[in-house]
Amino acid sequence: MQALNPQPTLVDQVYESILAEITEGKFGPDSRLIQEELADALGVSRQPVQQALLLLRSRGLLRDAPGRGLTIVPLDIEYVRNLLEVRALLEGLSAARVARIAPEVVKTEGAALLARGRAAVKKGSIAQITAADMEFHYFLYNLSGNPLIEEVCTPHWSYLRRVMGEVLRGQTPDDIWDQHEAILKAVASGDADKAERVARHHISHASDVLIERLGQRVVQEPKPAARPRRTGNTSV
Repeated sequence: MQALNPQPTLVDQVYESILAEITEGKFGPDSRLIQEELADALGVSRQPVQQALLLLRSRGLLRDAPGRGLTIVPLDIEYVRNLLEVRALLEGLSAARVARIAPEVVKTEGAALLARGRAAVKKGSIAQITAADMEFHYFLYNLSGNPLIEEVCTPHWSYLRRVMGEVLRGQTPDDIWDQHEAILKAVASGDADKAERVARHHISHASDVLIERLGQRVVQEPKPAARPRRTGNTSV
């Protein structure tokens, strides 16, 4: 029996479209995301838009607006710092495991991955850059042999893409892909200790840069507002 190649659902497509707009900074801090308006703009029914908005709210990117609709959640610097601290550990673990069990795959497939990332940087699309960054890290997650790494990281990636978008606007992130190349070289060499060290430094360094830049741009609100929350209220 041939394995199926699942296509993105309409909800997935709507979710990615709205997330890309958020990442690109197309919605201002006072913008309201209204279900009907988004459905008209995207040319879809209200149901997939409602489901996509609920997912974005549950992952900490949106919150209920007074009266009607949703607004973008302001970034919380302390939450970002904590999130990247945990992620540094997981990225190091992932790179180390791949260096031990699948360095040859990295040698054969890593160049194409880097090329796609650098192409996204040349295009200057923040949404494409953050999507390419996610593809890079999922490449290592999938090869690590530990499915829990991907399972733990996945719920936070939408928030991370929004954080990256905040600091990448107006910047050329070539150095990010230089660091990615260094990670792949360490992994392909089979040196697990070096791979872990380089991967952890990549995230720790990014955290320092992000926190510094966010401190200059973002006015923090109370922490609970920025943390992903689940709620029974389905009105969007």
